[in-house]
Amino acid sequence: MLKFIFMVIFMSGLFFYKNIYWMVQNLLFLISFIFMMKISFMNYFCSISYYFGVDMLSYGLILLSFWICSLMLMASEGVLRSNNYKKLFLLMIIFLLMMLVFTFSSLSVFMFYLFFESSLIPTLFLILGWGYQPERLQAGLYLLFYTLVASLPLLIGIFYINNDLYTMNMLILSYMKIYNLNYLYLCLIFAFLVKMPMFLVHLWLPKAHVEAPVSGSMILAGVLLKLGGYGLLRIFPIMQILGMKYNFIWVSISLIGGILVSLICLLQMDLKALIAYSSVAHMGIVLSGLMTMSYWGLNGSYSLMIAHGLCSSGLFCLANISYERMGSRSMLINKGMLNFMPSLSLWWFLLCSSNMAAPPTLNLLGEISLMNSIISWSWLTMLSLSFLSFFSAAYTLYLFAYSQHGKSHSGVNFFSFGMNREFLLLMLHWLPLNLLIMKSSSVMLWL
Repeated sequence: MLKFIFMVIFMSGLFFYKNIYWMVQNLLFLISFIFMMKISFMNYFCSISYYFGVDMLSYGLILLSFWICSLMLMASEGVLRSNNYKKLFLLMIIFLLMMLVFTFSSLSVFMFYLFFESSLIPTLFLILGWGYQPERLQAGLYLLFYTLVASLPLLIGIFYINNDLYTMNMLILSYMKIYNLNYLYLCLIFAFLVKMPMFLVHLWLPKAHVEAPVSGSMILAGVLLKLGGYGLLRIFPIMQILGMKYNFIWVSISLIGGILVSLICLLQMDLKALIAYSSVAHMGIVLSGLMTMSYWGLNGSYSLMIAHGLCSSGLFCLANISYERMGSRSMLINKGMLNFMPSLSLWWFLLCSSNMAAPPTLNLLGEISLMNSIISWSWLTMLSLSFLSFFSAAYTLYLFAYSQHGKSHSGVNFFSFGMNREFLLLMLHWLPLNLLIMKSSSVMLWL
């Protein structure tokens, strides 16, 4: 009943907007609620057509895609009010949403690869077309070449499987031959490790985040990083033997890399760069838990991917709100904001506490599950996990304390209230993050 009431509220707003952009935004919200009500929670594939189907794993990520794309339009007030190719901007977001929905609902491995790569195109256009600085060209090239170079071996691996088994259906492959070929293992997982991104192949992400507009940062952090985790969850059923043999390499790199990236976070003076590097650290622990291939690890990685998508996207919205007021992302200028922008300090506190996995957020559920799985995999990981948890709290506290407290910058001589649109935007990030913990059985038990 509550879902129906929410749907009616959003639907009623649809008829009062003369602006097509707000109509599209409300339609996306409406589709999200319809999708939430119509699809029942199932642990097996429900085929929509010959090539497309949905199971519990796809369901959560498709719903996240609809939700984040709706919030992207709400956050992009500056672009939609200007004459900076508004219709093209709207087209890019809708095309990106279509590619993401097709990716998560593909039953064929080749169709998954096709849409997986197609989602790169609108993201690249968002960064190149609506980024803030000339360095966006370099960031776009980093994103393009890191992703494309890593994806070519994946395409070769998919063709090898089709040539060997005469099928590319994910459901059939998960019950068929388990491969024991070293080069095939590396070919199939390397593209997803780059997309996560794993430490050592993560350099494209901070550059892309810093140069992207707020909508680009939101979709990158909210959904596109989850493509790597989703791909690994689909590929590992046919790679179990080699996974048990070689996964210790990726777990080690991710945990040690997570500690190093957390230390890098403590050195950042750019709001968006700090949040971007924190995404790399969180994805490191997700990758480690996923690579253990245990029940707790797979469930925990899925839960933390959903939680991180909402939390990190909300933090990028906050950074953009500060940037719009101050004209800078530097923490030297964005300090002492409690003095002149007190209405946003509560949201900074709530989303920063979610980022450090404070209860009752979904991040806490995911991190506890991942720690269980990683420590049960090897007790030697306890030390690195301890450092990772400590530094995660440290850089989040550094972000909150430095930006909200202290003496304001001398150039700040005004008092600013937040807009209703911004408060609604932040609430729609924070509420699902804290309400999903009440239905944790649906988030966790997808296997």
